[in-house]
Amino acid sequence: MTIHDVLRRAPVIPVLTIAKAADAVPLCRALLTGGLPVLEITLRTAAALDAIEAVRAALPDAVVGVGTVTRPDELARAAQAGARFAVSPGFATKLARAAAAARCPLLPGVMTPSEVMAASDAGFTALKLFPAQPAGGVALLKALAGPFPDVAFCPTGGVTPSNAAEYLAQPNVACVGGSWIAPAALIDAGDWAAIESLARDAAALRGH
Repeated sequence: MTIHDVLRRAPVIPVLTIAKAADAVPLCRALLTGGLPVLEITLRTAAALDAIEAVRAALPDAVVGVGTVTRPDELARAAQAGARFAVSPGFATKLARAAAAARCPLLPGVMTPSEVMAASDAGFTALKLFPAQPAGGVALLKALAGPFPDVAFCPTGGVTPSNAAEYLAQPNVACVGGSWIAPAALIDAGDWAAIESLARDAAALRGH
């Protein structure tokens, strides 16, 4: 499975911050049932690796990845826990090498043309545009399309239900990442039905 395979699975990748490992399986089951099979569990909490391991074991149809990866050792631990892909907020050569060695598809983050060039030189043709909205949003994606016609982007950061469709309409956007599908308040309340409903709405979004 390549990172392009991952990005083609659904129009939206939920970006998940899971505080309690016990919430991981019911949360991800709701997202999967709602039509979002690709799940990014971020390394922003102590429960992240346990959450990845639990979801990988309980939900074999889900494509579980790890997010907020900034160092090779983080990627190695996440891959050992069962992460099938990794997402980084930026591009770093050491991390790219570690991902290749671990055979873990990596989606590195970029924000500028220079960063796109550096990642492209390293062989990456799918990149996370982060933070998408503060960096320039749809206007920036349109500007990048000309000099980088072979690069596919997953904009993340400031993507919401109100602008997701506009992002997805861009020819160089494969999918978007967003946290609105699983807000902390609903996770804390265990309202999996509400999260499933948000996932269905997100899965219904259509790209170009």
